[in-house]
Amino acid sequence: MKKIVSIQDISCFGKCSLTVALPVVSAMGVECAIIPTAVLSTHTGGFTGYTFRDLTDDIEKIADHWESIPLSFDAVYTGYLGSAKQVDIVLDFFNRFGRDSLIFVDPAMGDKGKLYAGFSDSFPKEMAKLCAVSDVTVPNLTEACAMLGIEYIESGYNKEYIENILHKLRDTGAKNAVLTGVSFSDDKLGTALLKEGANEVFYYFTEKIPRSYHGTGDLFSSCCVGALTRGMSLEDAISLAADFTVKSIKATYDDPGYTYSVKFEKCIPYLVKQLEKG
Repeated sequence: MKKIVSIQDISCFGKCSLTVALPVVSAMGVECAIIPTAVLSTHTGGFTGYTFRDLTDDIEKIADHWESIPLSFDAVYTGYLGSAKQVDIVLDFFNRFGRDSLIFVDPAMGDKGKLYAGFSDSFPKEMAKLCAVSDVTVPNLTEACAMLGIEYIESGYNKEYIENILHKLRDTGAKNAVLTGVSFSDDKLGTALLKEGANEVFYYFTEKIPRSYHGTGDLFSSCCVGALTRGMSLEDAISLAADFTVKSIKATYDDPGYTYSVKFEKCIPYLVKQLEKG
């Protein structure tokens, strides 16, 4: 059985980060080990007064123990990290466990032109260090612009703007750059991919749902890395991940009081059926 290790936080309520990665990757028939970077009572979007337990000191201890066993992984998948120190620790983890593994970096730190609570303006440059050594990096538009120092444009941009960002992401060292949240029209939302060695950008668009939910980026990334680990191409992996994410949003949309995450559990059977099709 293929094995992924996911390094990101646990939000005890709200369905994001590890509480998305673990069930989704597992449902795809891939073993998912975890290294929690922090434990929060809820995610930071839409909630106040949440608790935060920093687990920075535990990450290296877990890695030391795993190295003594020893363990190896087919993919190392990183998401939300709480500090620049954690970035340095994860870089060391890549050196220890990622030499023969897929390095998949979701630089989860912001959306809609703003960084998440608790991140300073200098943090994106730290996160960019992880993207620079990744096989696949999957920022949204906010995160990519913050890391590259490019002006964030919320809407009305053209393909030249998007493709310039993708080329600059790859120029930093990332082998394959994936940009999420791309839209050139009011009714479509998509993903853009610039593969290693390629100049042409692959786009995949789905229906744009007029409501936003927390954790959808984590859902996309977890499905994408699971698909890649199973041997799918990048094009097929991002297409499946986008379809699964939209399906999950639609499963939530009819419940207007359910705003803190998406009901992805209802769509796990759909995901499994898609995988069974080969």
